[in-house]
Amino acid sequence: MDIELSKIVIRKVEETDISIMTEHRLNYLTQLQGERSDDYKKTLTEELEAYFRMSMAEGSFFALMAVYEGKALAFGAMVIKKIPGDFNRASYLEGDILNMYTVPEARRKGISSMILSQLLKHAAKMGISKVALHTSQDGEKLYRKFGFHDPVYPVLEMVIKASV
Repeated sequence: MDIELSKIVIRKVEETDISIMTEHRLNYLTQLQGERSDDYKKTLTEELEAYFRMSMAEGSFFALMAVYEGKALAFGAMVIKKIPGDFNRASYLEGDILNMYTVPEARRKGISSMILSQLLKHAAKMGISKVALHTSQDGEKLYRKFGFHDPVYPVLEMVIKASV
């Protein structure tokens, strides 16, 4: 796919874009985690759309999309968290980047860089002091180019499995 980067428009995802963003998130999840049943995907679609609507309305989530000739090519989003502060400030805003996805035919053309750049500018305007993300091996080079690095403090995590 030949794409003129100068003709790509990066814009905020609006409520009317939620279904297409959700569709692309499902494509991303399928690539990472494999295929799921239609029933499961239908339920997940409904839950994701409800989450995006609610969190966008309350201001704890924003997303951007790259549009080229009327087609959504890429997305990027940030979950915003207000956390308790320390002796320097009473509270901080932190962001978690997610939903970074580019359709396969538009990859490796710089579109994710365009989205990430705008996400980070928006985060700075909002006063977000730290941004984190999980990355695939394919995405790590891009994020390091933007200044993402290994955590300063040790990071530990644990997956809590739901009891049945």
